[in-house]
Amino acid sequence: MTALTETQLPAPDEYPTRKDRAPALLYRTHPTVWGPVEDGPCTDEEIEAYAATGYARTGGLLTGDEIRGLSAELDRLRGDDGMLVDDRTAISDGLDGAQVRSVYEVHRISDAFAELARDPRVVDRARQILGSDVYLYQTRVTHVPGLDTADVHWHSDFETWHAEDGMPAPRAVAVSIALTDAVEDSGALRVMPGSHKTFVSCVGETPDDHYLDAGKSQEAGLPDDGSLSIMTGMYGVDVLAAEAGAVTLCDANLMHGAAANATSDPRSELLLVFNSVENTCVDPFSADAPRPAFLGAREVQPLG
Repeated sequence: MTALTETQLPAPDEYPTRKDRAPALLYRTHPTVWGPVEDGPCTDEEIEAYAATGYARTGGLLTGDEIRGLSAELDRLRGDDGMLVDDRTAISDGLDGAQVRSVYEVHRISDAFAELARDPRVVDRARQILGSDVYLYQTRVTHVPGLDTADVHWHSDFETWHAEDGMPAPRAVAVSIALTDAVEDSGALRVMPGSHKTFVSCVGETPDDHYLDAGKSQEAGLPDDGSLSIMTGMYGVDVLAAEAGAVTLCDANLMHGAAANATSDPRSELLLVFNSVENTCVDPFSADAPRPAFLGAREVQPLG
């Protein structure tokens, strides 16, 4: 029998999930803010808020002209029939037929979104929090039409990224940029402040091609009602209403969700996920194969 060398040893799983019949609440073993707090554009108050609650908000980062330009670019993508048959597009069925709801890996499709994804105003905040160079792990632009009945169940992104993509630690930050106003009735982001400190280990094995059911009939990777009850009792819920142009930075393990859009106005946002170059993905911890690269990039290209 040949002994395993160090390079052959599997990565340690510090956040086991989808491996037991019973859910569990696990203490986070990694920091939230990894870099020197003075080394970047985030203020001391923003860093303190991020460390304590798992999110921080910045207003006025983008100009009105920039928001209008990005909104027009989203409209262009939604009007492109080719996007309806692109694997990177999530489709919703509306009164007028199939419509583009989300476009993943949008920085590889649109120059306008690519430029913002590399903008120092955004990237330097991610570097400051993660304490290293970063790369784009996932990008997505989403348009939720008015009177849309779909909601987003409470979940932690890191649970999926860890289980299905092999992200070792929650050393990633998601930057949400509102392209329209978002209020509670239109499905503004809901978070459990401080929940990033607790990892919810979920039940249910990962089915093959599980990503195809994400946001539809997904079961594996969603916290159970009992865990959610404990979490809401521990942390409460914040509704993050936002004006167009507002920027919210969220820790990878922050428990969040969104209600359906009960208003007649659409809601749109751009999501940029930055991962540390020191936290690159290994083999999935609870899946047979990683998801497609447009959902979790495996090619590491540090942003200059």
